[in-house]
Amino acid sequence: MALKKYKPTTPGRRQMSGYSFDELTTSKPNKKLVTGKNRISGRNNRGTITIRHRGGGAARKYRDTDFKMKKNIGIPGVVESVEYDPGRTAYIMLVLYKNGDRKYHLAPAGITAGESVMTSEKTKIKIGNRLHIGNIPVGYEIHNLEFHPGRGGQAVKSAGNSAKIIGFDGDWAQVQLPSKEIRMVNKECYASIGKVSNTDHSLIKIGKAGRKRHMGRRPQVRGKAMNPCDHPHGGGEGACPIGMKHPKTPWGLPALGKKTRRRKDTNRLIVKNRKGKMVR
Repeated sequence: MALKKYKPTTPGRRQMSGYSFDELTTSKPNKKLVTGKNRISGRNNRGTITIRHRGGGAARKYRDTDFKMKKNIGIPGVVESVEYDPGRTAYIMLVLYKNGDRKYHLAPAGITAGESVMTSEKTKIKIGNRLHIGNIPVGYEIHNLEFHPGRGGQAVKSAGNSAKIIGFDGDWAQVQLPSKEIRMVNKECYASIGKVSNTDHSLIKIGKAGRKRHMGRRPQVRGKAMNPCDHPHGGGEGACPIGMKHPKTPWGLPALGKKTRRRKDTNRLIVKNRKGKMVR
């Protein structure tokens, strides 16, 4: 996908780039698969702000995307259109199955309208098809990866990402995730062939603050620019350092590098972590 640049009519426009949307085939979503979406603005069910710097932005409608792709197992489908989804970085595709059912799925890179797709335990190795990891040859790129059989795609779903099968060990497959972590995944888990679409997403330059506001992102302020009563980094004369050994959150907890992983029970499935250290 190619990017487009804008005429430098303003300082913000000079650095800005956007999508050309060459891969898209329609601008109108399927009405039966679209629902309204309430704005959360970083608040929980009590109305308390739990995620800062959220709010405003353009109105969005949710596309009901099927990550499991198990309702139409063994039924061939045809890609009707490749569409934009405001709720995710990747594009989505509308698939019409032979039984008349229509579903939205993640679109892999290179997929076009009119191509056939299939979900089955064992099927042809082709971009867009979904099958058991145990039936995918070593070295193929995959996305929309399951970690537990029947749970649906849980990982490798953002624009331009892909995982790779690097080997098999009994009932398990060794999969290298986008973070370079190597993890054991059950052979009966499903995965889709190919790389996630919109591969140039990481090359986009926002250009100006107003564009971020359209995305629902409010301004962020550095802690060292605040007063001591508002942030642990605040206070001091001039552009002084934060004055502590490690950075902290506004509430005094460790920040920037603090490990937040809680699922210790799945450590046994990690062969090599993202830093390249062997775990098993």
